[in-house]
Amino acid sequence: MYLEIDGSAGEGGGQILRTSLAMSILLGKPIRIKNIRIGRQKPGLQAQHLTGVNALAKITNAEVKGASLGSQELQFIPKSIQSGEYKFDVSDIKASAGSVSLIFQAILLPLALSGAVSKVAILGGTHVLWSPSIHYFQTVYIPIISRMGIKTDIKLITWGWYPKGGGRIEAEINPANLKNIDLTQRGMLKSIKCVSTVSNLPISIAQRQIDQASSVFRSKNIEADFEVINVPSRGPGTGTFISVEFENSLAGFSSLGDIGKKAEEVANEACEDCLKFLESGMAIEEHLADQLVPLMALAKGNSRFTTSKISLHLLTNIQVAEQFLPIKFSVFGEKDHPGEVSVDGIGFGI
Repeated sequence: MYLEIDGSAGEGGGQILRTSLAMSILLGKPIRIKNIRIGRQKPGLQAQHLTGVNALAKITNAEVKGASLGSQELQFIPKSIQSGEYKFDVSDIKASAGSVSLIFQAILLPLALSGAVSKVAILGGTHVLWSPSIHYFQTVYIPIISRMGIKTDIKLITWGWYPKGGGRIEAEINPANLKNIDLTQRGMLKSIKCVSTVSNLPISIAQRQIDQASSVFRSKNIEADFEVINVPSRGPGTGTFISVEFENSLAGFSSLGDIGKKAEEVANEACEDCLKFLESGMAIEEHLADQLVPLMALAKGNSRFTTSKISLHLLTNIQVAEQFLPIKFSVFGEKDHPGEVSVDGIGFGI
């Protein structure tokens, strides 16, 4: 009997697919997802989504129907999770800069809860629009989820910018026992670090980005450290990444360059997002909030956080988790405003 998932619900993006597949695998529930990304400019499964589906099918020896480019319906019947060594390449589906971060996130929970060590290599885009960069994973996401018992390490081997991709990450995922987390108070600010990067472009672009970021923070009397780096990649690219460390929490903000987009604008975007978060007083930013939902739902005990924005992504991921599990998230605050989220997890595997 399939659990029916509406892929157009809430935010209606690939997040519904990733969370549903992970829950399906861990709970052993066959699923049928309809209306996958139906409201997007390119609806259905795109290269990165299909790579994630195929990766999870391989890891679990799943029976799958509808796993093709553009497909808006998918049936997935998981079997047992097989830890081991894996390599997944977005270009096996289609030459693109599909996000390696989102593919990694799709396979992380099943492999972490498989009971054995796995090693994974993923090729594609490492710093692309509409997805967390590997910088974000390394400095924010992975350190935070390590507090919940997820022990993994990611190495950025080769950078991959949109549209050429070609980046590579390698990760080791260790057996995990999920535990709850409290991220309601961020504590005192410890540091702000800003990194400006270019590949196959004049280093002056990265310097302009860092100069602008420095000017923005100085105008607010905020101390920060700055670094310019030039990295090899298959294609050109540039971006600014800001990481913020508090006593009890972490946050990250990024902006990518584009044709016709001034270096100063790239820096301003990341800085503005960072400043808004600092002013909110909340413990975590909106992007980390929705990514923690599946872990909180599966962990033992009460988990909670305060976030600078209750986003539609967050509410959608909560809705998906509640479809699979006998839990109820408490959300205090209005959509698109700061708020607090809590849940009593099921204690998966305990």
